[in-house]
Amino acid sequence: MNPIECCRKILGVILLVAVLCIPFSKPVQTYLSIPNELTVFENEPTALQTIGSSVPKVKAGDSVIEQEANALIGKHSGESEFVYELAGLPIKKVDVNVLKDFKVIPGGQSIGVKLHTLGVLVVGHHLVDTPDGKVSPGEEANVQVGDILLKINGKDIKQMSEVAPFVEEAGKNDEKLKLTIKREKETFETMLTPYYDDQDNKYRLGLYIRDSAAGIGTMTFYHPDSKKYGALGHVISDMDTKKPIEIHEGTIVRSNVTEIEKGSNGVPGEKRAKFSADQSQIGNITRNSPFGIFGKLDKQVKNGIMDNPMPIALSHQVKEGPAKILTVVEGEQVREFDVEIVSTVPQKYPATKGMIVKVTDPDLLKITGGIVQGMSGSPIIQDDKVVGAVTHVFVNDPTSGYGVHIEWMLHEAGINIYEEEQEKAS
Repeated sequence: MNPIECCRKILGVILLVAVLCIPFSKPVQTYLSIPNELTVFENEPTALQTIGSSVPKVKAGDSVIEQEANALIGKHSGESEFVYELAGLPIKKVDVNVLKDFKVIPGGQSIGVKLHTLGVLVVGHHLVDTPDGKVSPGEEANVQVGDILLKINGKDIKQMSEVAPFVEEAGKNDEKLKLTIKREKETFETMLTPYYDDQDNKYRLGLYIRDSAAGIGTMTFYHPDSKKYGALGHVISDMDTKKPIEIHEGTIVRSNVTEIEKGSNGVPGEKRAKFSADQSQIGNITRNSPFGIFGKLDKQVKNGIMDNPMPIALSHQVKEGPAKILTVVEGEQVREFDVEIVSTVPQKYPATKGMIVKVTDPDLLKITGGIVQGMSGSPIIQDDKVVGAVTHVFVNDPTSGYGVHIEWMLHEAGINIYEEEQEKAS
C-alpha cells in the first residue's frame, strides 16, 4: 500500500470516528435534550439550559416572558418564544406557553373510602342443591364473574336487597328472570331460571353479588377554588374480581391509623385504620380511575403542616433528587418524611407510573419499612411544589415504589390548568 492510500484510510477512519462521536458530545446531547416547547406558570422562575457558552435570549420588551440570567419567568399567561444563538446565529427556537398562576392545598390525611357499585357486582358462582343434583343457574345463563347486574325484568337494581324479592316471586311462579348485564363496555340481556335450594328452602340465582366496598387511602390534594380533590393515585378494584369498580356513588370520611404492618422483601406492608360506617362524610366520590378517586369536599380539611395553597410542577418540571411526602403513620397526625425521586419521565400525555420514589427517611423506614398499602395518594413535595403522589410499592423492595404526576390527577379531577379561568365552586 502506497503512503497516499494509507494516509487516506487513516484519515477516513478518523473522520468516521469523529462523526460517530458527535452525537455523544456534551453540547450535542444538551441540544437534543432541550425541548421544542416549554410550559411554565406565571411568576415562577424556570432554569434554562445552556449549549456550551450559548445563553438563550428573550426578545427585549417581551410582554409574556422575561429573563433573569439563566432563568425564565412568565409575566402573564400567553405564548412567546426564545432563541438559542451561537456566534450570533440562531440555532434553536423554543416556544413558550405561560399558564395562569395555579395552586392546590396538599393532603396527606388518612381517609376511609366507601363505594356503592353501579348496579350489583357478580363476584362468584355457587351451586344450588336440587332434587336433580347441584346446578348453577348463573352459569347456565352465561353470567360471568365481574359482570354488573343493572336490571331485573326492566327494573333498576341499585343494591343487593332489591334482588331477593324478584328471585322469590319468579321461583314461586315458575318464571324466568330477564337480567340486564353490563360486561366491560357491552350491555346485553339474558334469561335466568331460579332454582329451589333444598338445603335452605329458598330460591337461588346461584350468584354471589356485592353492592359496596370499603377501604383506606391517603388524600393527595384539594383545590380551594373548585372544592375538587384527588386521592389514592390508583384505581380501586374489587378484591375478588380484580376489576375496577364502577361506582354509583361514594363517600370519603376521616380515618384513624391504629397499626402498621411493616413491609419486607416479598411482603408488602399495610396501614390498618378504622372508621365507622355512620361517620360523617367529608366529601363525595364521583370518579374511580387509574389515577385515583375524585370528587368534591364538603369543607376544607387541614393537615396541620402545609395548609396554604402551593404551586404544582408539571411532569417536565419534576427532577431527580430529594423530595418529601406527607402521610399518616399513627392516629390522624400528618407527618413529613424524606424521599428521593430516583427517576421521572416528562410525559406528554396522561399516564401512570411517571416517577420512581425511594424512601430515605430513617423514621419512616423504622416504622413502615418503606411504602405500605394505605400510603397510596401521599402527596410528593419538591422545591415547595406539589409534584405527584405515591401509588404503588415494589414488592421486592418495599423502600421504593411508583408515583404519578400531579398534572394527570388534576386532569382526572376535571381541573383544566390550561384554561385561563379556573372553574369556581357553585
